Amino acid sequence: MKSKQNATTTYGKVTTAEDIGQIIRAKRKETGVRQDMAAGMSEVGTKFLSQIENGKETAELGKTLRVLRKLGLNVYIYPRSADPLKG
Repeated sequence: MKSKQNATTTYGKVTTAEDIGQIIRAKRKETGVRQDMAAGMSEVGTKFLSQIENGKETAELGKTLRVLRKLGLNVYIYPRSADPLKG
């Protein structure tokens, strides 16, 4: 089942490559950065950025993390038992 998030209002839990792509695309658009500019500042190709924004599951982790950082996004990993988003 595909997870649909509105990344412009909530970033939250990520469970799929598609979630990461949606968040990256939303953040990029929110900041008004074109895809080619975001790729350049992240030192990745435009094709790579397009692929991760489209949820490519085999995208290289290091490059994906670099894109997230350059867009001002952080990644935190918690054990399920300590999930800070559980209400």
